[in-house]
Amino acid sequence: MNAFERTYGPDLLKKPIPITILVSIAVCIGLLTASKGLMVAMAFIILPLAIIYLAAVLLNPKIGIITILIFSFFVIGLSRYLTATWGLLVDGLLFLMYLSLFFTSFKRKINWNDAKSQLTLLAAIWMGYAFLELVNPEVVSRAAWFYAMRGFALYQLLLIPLVFILFNKPKDLHLVFTIWGVLSLLGTLKGMQQLFIGVDPFEQRWLDAGANVTHILFGKLRIFSFYSDAGQFGASQGHAGVVFGVLAIYTKNNFKRKLFYIIVAITGIYGMLISGTRGAIAVPAMGGIMYLILRKNIPVLIAGAIMGIGVYVFFAHTTIMNNNAQIRRMRTAFDPNDASLQVRLANQRKLSNYLASRPFGGGIGSTGNWGQRFTPYTFLANTATDSWYVSIWADMGIIGLYLHLFILFFVLVTGAYNVMFRIRDDWIKGQIAALTCGMAGIMAASYGNGVFGQFPTGTLMYLGMAFIFLAPRWDKKLQEEKENEQILLIEN
Repeated sequence: MNAFERTYGPDLLKKPIPITILVSIAVCIGLLTASKGLMVAMAFIILPLAIIYLAAVLLNPKIGIITILIFSFFVIGLSRYLTATWGLLVDGLLFLMYLSLFFTSFKRKINWNDAKSQLTLLAAIWMGYAFLELVNPEVVSRAAWFYAMRGFALYQLLLIPLVFILFNKPKDLHLVFTIWGVLSLLGTLKGMQQLFIGVDPFEQRWLDAGANVTHILFGKLRIFSFYSDAGQFGASQGHAGVVFGVLAIYTKNNFKRKLFYIIVAITGIYGMLISGTRGAIAVPAMGGIMYLILRKNIPVLIAGAIMGIGVYVFFAHTTIMNNNAQIRRMRTAFDPNDASLQVRLANQRKLSNYLASRPFGGGIGSTGNWGQRFTPYTFLANTATDSWYVSIWADMGIIGLYLHLFILFFVLVTGAYNVMFRIRDDWIKGQIAALTCGMAGIMAASYGNGVFGQFPTGTLMYLGMAFIFLAPRWDKKLQEEKENEQILLIEN
């Protein structure tokens, strides 16, 4: 076609219909903005982007997993700025990814068998137990069950098969580490801003609304960054410190990657310290112990034990650096007479008496924030659990707690076994060692804080579990490729 005869974008404005449509849209947006506020205008701006994003997820559901990973870091903190039930967006994304797989299966075969795994079975059993809690005679609010069971079991059940089907390559794990590392760095930087400059007006409003009771102690702010609270920030940063520290040890012949891992590990531990979360120190402590076990090296084990004893003596039996508020608070974690610890033990004794005749607990959603929201008049809603395991015990009973611990230790032992005896490739072994050490640390910290089921730790744990079970497949394929290469070399 002749260039002078082509129709260009501005030419469309010469026609009445496009002009009428554009003017009508502009007028409608203006009127709605004037009557309803600026949020309406923002909604009109965001809507086209949201439609494009949803289409992208339907075409490539892997984008949804990446989004959930990123969103997990901000989902709770975002509510300080915009009040909404942001967690339901995660539910929507998970549903959208399964919808995408359903429609994709009409065009090409989806290998659902990839999701066949002991881990998927365990997640299904755990979800099944959660459903049984609906008929628990102690249940007071089934609405509370709906909200609470998502963090307890639903996200785990939905996310793990998606990883097996869609996100099952070594490069996917590398992407997870990259995103995790960058966001952890940002978390510490945000925490440093709160420590050295101060909180922003929205964070101050959150503190004034009641969070200052737990986040300003003796005039010192417990840093929470953009996480839900200081407890989650501290444990999450300790988690990053362990995982990326182990990755740095195993990284060979890649200086930039090793440097990145070292920086994330150091800033992670620093973020943990400035959070003022005493229980978070269990993450590097138990993660370090697990690393020493995985190494199967007696001299290294002895050296690590000596270092661990030194750390214990420093915190429990000295007053060195006691002028530092963060060190001083961490030191109280080693004091068996600490007032906070005694309150927790007293609450556990009360729960023990109450739950002695309730082997299935009081029903999912009976404790914590959901209990306060839906059943504020009950005993469980007004008894602090202060622990992920105590929450499981109170909500799902001693049977639920034993089942949950069995699942966690099964995954942990599987990870350790894969690293110590099954995986032969050093780099795959290093990555799974990092995830296994991180999991051990979070399991330990979850006794003192309810970190396991919160964002972003829950998402990272479920992804890590899936990769622990995927790693032997990668290693087997890699070893087969190496053997085939050797055969070809011999034949040539």
